[in-house]
Amino acid sequence: MSDAFLSQTITIGTEDGEIEAYAALVQDAAPRGGVVVIHHMPGYDEASKEMVRRFASLGFNAVMPNLYWREAPGAAPDDAAATARANGGVPDARLTIDVAGAAAYLRSLPNSNGKVGAIGHCSGGRQAVLAAITVDIDAAVDCYGAFVTGTVPEGWPLKITALNERVTEVRCPILGLFGADDKYPTPEQVADFEQLLKGAGKEYEFHSYEGAGHAFFAVDRPSYRPEAAKDGWARIAAFYGKHLGA
Repeated sequence: MSDAFLSQTITIGTEDGEIEAYAALVQDAAPRGGVVVIHHMPGYDEASKEMVRRFASLGFNAVMPNLYWREAPGAAPDDAAATARANGGVPDARLTIDVAGAAAYLRSLPNSNGKVGAIGHCSGGRQAVLAAITVDIDAAVDCYGAFVTGTVPEGWPLKITALNERVTEVRCPILGLFGADDKYPTPEQVADFEQLLKGAGKEYEFHSYEGAGHAFFAVDRPSYRPEAAKDGWARIAAFYGKHLGA
């Protein structure tokens, strides 16, 4: 645990130019891992920034790239999210670029041990799995990411496809945390995800919570389930402690 960290808005470089990001960095020299936080569809909001700070309090350097920066630089989170949604969301190729830039930023820090993980909730959960496929990271956490497997419904507002068989290409251990009452993803889709990982011999750890639906980590929503969220946070801390070190 660390109570000495600096949190602030910064700029990070990517192969597609500079973007805004929010960072919380532990203020001591001991080597430690880093976490890329992938924000949910509502955007680069205060709840997501609080998550970045929580990782720093756990002893990890953390950074969250503003995935909507290119469409709406400086816009309020709700406005930026509306613009991104109108455009069909963040293209997978650009997500990969932004997460790779954030991972490189974390590895460049003087107290980095060279290990980096990624985490995402909701749309960010799918994107965390995508990052595990396409970016050099050491661990990934998927919190109820929709359409890792399955089929995207007709008329879905985001221009995405399910990852399905690409799941077998993941390059790092995966922690999956899901609500048993969720509709996106359904328990059946979670089971399909697990079978693909198991069949490919990938390292993974899945947990599903009875009585929890989508967004059970979200403290500012009716969907919040304190017991599931508390257990989930403990599992995230243990998973990253094992694979990233802190």
